[in-house]
Parts: sequence; structure tokens; C-alpha cells
Amino acid sequence: MVRTESASVTAGPTLAVVAREAGVSVPTASKVVNGREDVAPETRRRVTEALDRLGYVRRPRFDAAKASGLVDLVVHSLESSWSGAVLHGVEAAAHDAGLEVVVSAGLTRTRGGRPERGWLDKLIARGSSGVLFNLAELTESQYAWLDQHRIPYVMIDPVLEPPAGVVSVGAANWHGGVTATEHLLSLGHERIAVVAGHQRKMCSNARVAGYRSALATAGVRQRPEYVRHAGFDESVARRRMRELLDLPEPPTAVFVCSDRMALGVYEALAERGLSVPDDMSVVGFDDLPEARWLTPALTTVRQPLSEMAATALRLLVRMMDGDRPESTRTELSTRLVERASTAGPQVQGVRRGRAG
Repeated sequence: MVRTESASVTAGPTLAVVAREAGVSVPTASKVVNGREDVAPETRRRVTEALDRLGYVRRPRFDAAKASGLVDLVVHSLESSWSGAVLHGVEAAAHDAGLEVVVSAGLTRTRGGRPERGWLDKLIARGSSGVLFNLAELTESQYAWLDQHRIPYVMIDPVLEPPAGVVSVGAANWHGGVTATEHLLSLGHERIAVVAGHQRKMCSNARVAGYRSALATAGVRQRPEYVRHAGFDESVARRRMRELLDLPEPPTAVFVCSDRMALGVYEALAERGLSVPDDMSVVGFDDLPEARWLTPALTTVRQPLSEMAATALRLLVRMMDGDRPESTRTELSTRLVERASTAGPQVQGVRRGRAG
């Protein structure tokens, strides 16, 4: 069914009335309504409560009965195979639901992956029925803006823990970290390092926690020097692998928390004249196409990116129809895909190789 967005604005109190009720100036109230960042949290709370209490609406709010058949997908980049998998899942599910998708990337972001405030205004202008955010980091004011305008949205693999009540879809990252580490333990490795992503990112922390849990369950000593963070950056991962190789007792295996970072790890090993898996076993995470292109092909933990995206779209459709999911967090299972990058540790351990 094709729907159109209402252009009428509900009558209500003026912004001056809201400002007086909240005990702030009209410009300050306007900043809150428009999602501006330069407002103190306590002030924002008072204004938001006044807006809700008085029923003030600056723009048309989302009306499920009069919404368009258009949804927005906001991705961090269109250049990665990760985004390609997400787009594929959203497109297939949107087709089944009779929806069209507008994809935004790059120019919709400021530093830190936050959608620009101007983009949120454009969302209303084009009459989108809902939004999917992939790998996005929204600010408190942007969450408040979406809630104020009652626009349904779902987070796909959010960077940080979303506020209470926000619907999100992700992978079983902790279990994936456990599975990767248990695989290396089962091959006889005990000196297992991890090259992690961002320390502040939810999925990265979960994967490292799974790694630690698997070591603890196996009774293997955890070594702080074996935990390195590379921010999901291939070149930084290469440097971190060099640091691990330069340790007095380097690891014999490494769990790399993304396939893209595994590319950098492979490069660092090649620089030192070391081979995979004879000198170093490597396990990645994601199961992107790059994992199969590497030589040797990368053993990795598959997270179902397309399925995550399709699930998020189906949840969004339910919310657009006025339904509310029973659980705000949906996690899809991960599984190990064994290829040729892992083997048992060599008796002599890792050769130091030439300096890189």
C-alpha cells in the first residue's frame, strides 16, 4: 500500500509558552527542538518534558496511517563489503515489504560517525517512514529529536550501548569471541593474542570479553601484553602485530576482531618472513569476501550481516505499523568458518624473522 505523509501541523502552544514552562529562553528551547548539541543535559531534560507535557509539535509527527513507503538506511560508508552485505539484506527485506530505500553515507556523518543535524531535517522533508542506522553513533540530542518527532528507527550494530528502549540488532559477539579462542585452544595453542577494535565500541568489547572467558575456562593464563587495540584499522593492526612479534615471548596464534584488520596482520607476518599458519595461526571475525581472497584463506567467525540488516528492516516495519518489539535487543548467532589459516603450534614456537 502506498502511503503519503501528512503536511498538517497539529495546533498547540507556541515555543515561547514551552520556554516559559521550562524556565529557559526561547532560543534555548529552539535549540532543543532542533536537536542542537550546545544545551546542558539538565536543561534539555526540562525542555523535553515541557514539550511533551504541553503537546508542542514543531513539525508533523510520524503517523503510521499516513506514512510513505520510503525508509532511510544510514551507513558509515558505501566503499566497504560490510556495507554491501547490509545493503543487500535491507534491499531484499524492503522488497518483500513493498518499501523503497534511500541510502545515505559519508556526507551524512560528522566526526565520530554522528549523522549531521541537517540530515535529520531532510528526513522529515522527504517523508521517510522510518530509519535504519548502521554502525552509527547518535548523540543524546539526536535520539531526543527522533523521539520528539516520533520517527520509528532501528540501530544495526550500534557503536555504543543505545539508550533504554532503543531497538537494535547485532550479532552474538561474545559467543563469537569464545568460539574463535576455543578453536585455537583446541589446536594446542596457549599463547593466544587478540587484536581488538575500539576500546569504547560495544561489539569489540564483547569479542574481547569472549576471548578472556575462553582462556579462563581453559585455565590458560591471560597476558595483558597480548591484548592490543587497533580501532578496526588495517594499518594500525599491522603495527599491533609487529608489536606482538617483538615481545620476548610472542604469541603462536592471534584472534583478530575483524577480517579487515586480519589483512594488516597478514602483511606484518609477511614482512617478518613468517607464514600462516606454520608460524602463526590467525582467526578473523565477520566472514567478509576478503576472508576467502587471502592466502591462505582466513578462518573466521561469521556474523550474519545481511540477516541482521533484514531483521532490522522487519522490526522497523512492525514499529511503523504501531507494534513494539517485546525485546529491544536482538542478537543473531555467529559461527566459526574453518579455512586454512589455523594449525597446531610449532614445537620451536614463532621465529622472530627479520625486522620489518
